Amino acid sequence: MTGTGTGTVVRSATAEDYEVVSGRFATAMMFPFTPTDEKRAVFEPERTLVAESGGEVVGTARALTRTLSVPGGIVPAAHVTGVGVAPTSRRRGVLSALMRRQLDEATEPVAALWASDPAIYRRYGYEYAGTGFAATVDLPRVRPLPVEDPGTLHEITAAEAADLLPPVLAEFQRTRPGVSGRGERHWTARLADPPEARSGGTPRQLVVHRAADGRVDGYAAWRGKSGFDAAGAAAEVELEELVAVDGAAHESLWHHLLTMDLAVRLRYHHLSPGEPVWQRVGNPRALTATWHDTLWLRILDVPGALTRRRYQVPVDVVLDVTDEFTPGNSGRFRLTADADEVHCERTDAAPDLSMRESVLAGVYLGGRGLGEFAGTGRVVEHRAGALAATAAAFGWPVAPGPVEIF
Repeated sequence: MTGTGTGTVVRSATAEDYEVVSGRFATAMMFPFTPTDEKRAVFEPERTLVAESGGEVVGTARALTRTLSVPGGIVPAAHVTGVGVAPTSRRRGVLSALMRRQLDEATEPVAALWASDPAIYRRYGYEYAGTGFAATVDLPRVRPLPVEDPGTLHEITAAEAADLLPPVLAEFQRTRPGVSGRGERHWTARLADPPEARSGGTPRQLVVHRAADGRVDGYAAWRGKSGFDAAGAAAEVELEELVAVDGAAHESLWHHLLTMDLAVRLRYHHLSPGEPVWQRVGNPRALTATWHDTLWLRILDVPGALTRRRYQVPVDVVLDVTDEFTPGNSGRFRLTADADEVHCERTDAAPDLSMRESVLAGVYLGGRGLGEFAGTGRVVEHRAGALAATAAAFGWPVAPGPVEIF
């Protein structure tokens, strides 16, 4: 156990803590919580921290053992979730104690989370590593282009999805940074569809695309919500997830969703930059999108993280990294990479670039550039040309594209 200096003790959770931990998080986030077997199955008590004061649970922080795709590879990543502090225990160091112990105990080279309040997590070295768009489509006006696809679409059940969808997501993860891997228990939780989670919509609909050879190479999960206006039926389509590893599958699935009978609007939260759906419609103005940050990353092991990804062009640079929250992560590191090998090790050589750990987190998935941070003084160049060369190396032709909030 560890203390905060204010009478609060942080300990590891047990399996019996599931409901109180989940309830504390739900209260902090102000949403209802209903325990289910599927949610309980992804609870990892050994990776869950509980802050107690006077015998009461006043804070929690969880981590899920999952993987994350990065440019050219897939890395183990602590998926941080379930972070909450009781309203009566704010400003007492509870969250800082939880974050520090969680970062100290994590064995992965990176941690990832979705930030409810970005200002909070920047204090602990997190930075958003990609952007996305929440889209609203005016279906009567969007005019999808004709589809020439030799494949076919099929509706499937959740039981069938448990066998058919995991290989599609696994293949997709190998091609796009920012995609979280799912083990069997995470798939079980994802495919669960309790009525109380439908927000007035239909049961989840699952559609797969089969290529001409019969292989499933894409799927979409969506639900509808009935509605009427003065002109007649005005239903809405809520797209939960669309994954396609082939252009034809992507085109066919989107055409299916954009031509729903009786529907006037489609919403989707996970459009990534460069999303080709804008190219698949005759009127892109009918597809409006609001920018938002997506995954926030934290580098836990500089050499471990940098050697697990690949680089767009060869690079040889000495990085002076400062990590104020976790000083043991600070230091100078020489990164060398070409098409075949990547090396990163501590060095005493003079630095070419100086930056905080959070800058590395921001550019790690290739969705943001070093030049962006240099423009605000968060990257300092010590050797002429080092910034441009390193920025080119960290770039990636495919933008990060998460497909879920965990």
